[in-house]
Formats: sequence, C-alpha cells, structure tokens
Amino acid sequence: MSAYAAMTRATYLAYVRDRTSVFFTFAFPLLFLVVFGLLFRGQTVNGGLAYINYIAPGVLAWGIGNAALFGVAFTLMHWRRDDLLRLVWRTPTPLPTVLASRYAVALGTGLVQAVLFTAVALLPVFGLHLAASWPAALPVLLLGVTAFVAVGLVVGGLANTPEAVAAIANCVMVPMAFLSGAFYPIDLMPGWLQAFSRVLPLRWFVDGVTDALAGRGGLLGPATDCLALAVFAGLFTLLAARTFRWSNRT
Repeated sequence: MSAYAAMTRATYLAYVRDRTSVFFTFAFPLLFLVVFGLLFRGQTVNGGLAYINYIAPGVLAWGIGNAALFGVAFTLMHWRRDDLLRLVWRTPTPLPTVLASRYAVALGTGLVQAVLFTAVALLPVFGLHLAASWPAALPVLLLGVTAFVAVGLVVGGLANTPEAVAAIANCVMVPMAFLSGAFYPIDLMPGWLQAFSRVLPLRWFVDGVTDALAGRGGLLGPATDCLALAVFAGLFTLLAARTFRWSNRT
C-alpha cells in the first residue's frame, strides 16, 4: 500500500469514528432545506426562478463549503497541537501527501453531501427540478471543495485551539452565507453589497451550483464560476503555505 493510500485510509477511519460529527455534517444542511423549502414552498424569486431551485443549490454550496473548511481546519490544528506534524516531518512521507489524504476525505464527503441533499430536495414535498445542465455542477463542486479546503488550511494554520478554530471559521462562514446569496436572494441586496460579494468564494460557489442545477446562464455561467473558484483556491493555497507551522512550539 502506498503512503498516500495508507494516509487516506487512516484519515477516513479517524473521520468516520466521530459519528456525531459525521451525522451533523450531513443533517445540518438538510435542516435548512426543510425549514426554507417548506416555508417558501411554491414561491419564486426575481427572474421567475422557483424558490426551491434557488435555495437548494445555495444551501448545498454553503453546507459543502462549511464542512470542508471546518473539517480541514480542525484536523490541521489537532495534528499540529498533538505534534503529529513534527512526527511526519521526520518520516519519508512528504507533507503534500498527508494534506492530499485529508483533501480526498473532504472531497468524498462533499460528493456524498451533494448526492444525499439533492435526492431529498427532489422529493415531491420540496419539488426541486434539475435542468439538463446539472452535470456541470460536478466541476463546480470539485473546485468549491478545493477552495474551502484551502481556506480551512489557513484557519487551521492560524488557530491553536478548537475554540479558536470555531471562532475564526464562524466569523468567515456565517457572514459569507448571507452576503453570498446562500439564504437571501442577492438581487434584493444594495448594489454595493452585490459588488462586494464577488470577492467572496462562496458567492461563486453558490452561483455555480445554482447555474448548473437550475439551468441559469447556459454552460458559460458554471464555467465562469469554476474559473473564479480556481483563482480563490490558488490564492488561499499560497496564503496557507505562508501561515503553515509544524508545531505550536515554533
């Protein structure tokens, strides 16, 4: 077994061992779907888009981004606090292999979240309708997870305790959820706020999933969103490299 395969297996087993965390990772976005889906059932947003076709992709993108950021940030913080990274430093296994194993788990979690969430949203009680362009959501999900894993690496590199991770990550994700159109139609915001939201990765993630699942903007929309997410992923990866520390003692 290769070092990457062994690390990925170990990371996956450590992740699923915390059953409470796994449960709420998948249940939390579904809770928002139930609340908003039933509360605004049958209504439309600006442009005539059914509300469920707006809120479901938004909540899905937020849930996947939230899980990727928190999961990676907590993992990196614990690895550094418990001096596991210093042990890795003394082995032949390169750091990118270790981080890639955690990325694989985050990506797998995001894909399972997407399938489960979409299956529930397609139930008649919610009435989500998938456009023919729905496969375009796959590269959006891939790049969305990548971008928020990179953000998680930055948060995990800055925080030394679980409380610090939670505080920083919530300060990032909660305002972003409302400013990026995940829960609140972006068209109803002031023009300056709409313009500001374009510097937030979640705005492009939400737009990309919505464009693909609702068939909004053809294929050009998801392609543009993917490009923006790739840029964010690159920028935050560079920032993560600058904030990375092998141990809290250094």
